[in-house]
Amino acid sequence: MENKYTYKEAFEELQEIVSAIETGDIPVDELTVKITRASSLLEICKAKLTDSEAEVEKLLQKLEKENPSDPAADTEA
Repeated sequence: MENKYTYKEAFEELQEIVSAIETGDIPVDELTVKITRASSLLEICKAKLTDSEAEVEKLLQKLEKENPSDPAADTEA
């Protein structure tokens, strides 16, 4: 699923939809469309978070390989 949204943009639009649903500002005729859009936005946010988590994990593994911790240093106080 390719998208051009940033996490922030998708999350803000999602918040707007949720707020409108909670306050009853969305006509019943548009509710299905808004819920479908909200579902798409949730997928975008989830994908962005998953990608970021994977990238952080890669960086942590790389740092660990470059700078292995000294077990003796961990026990010293």
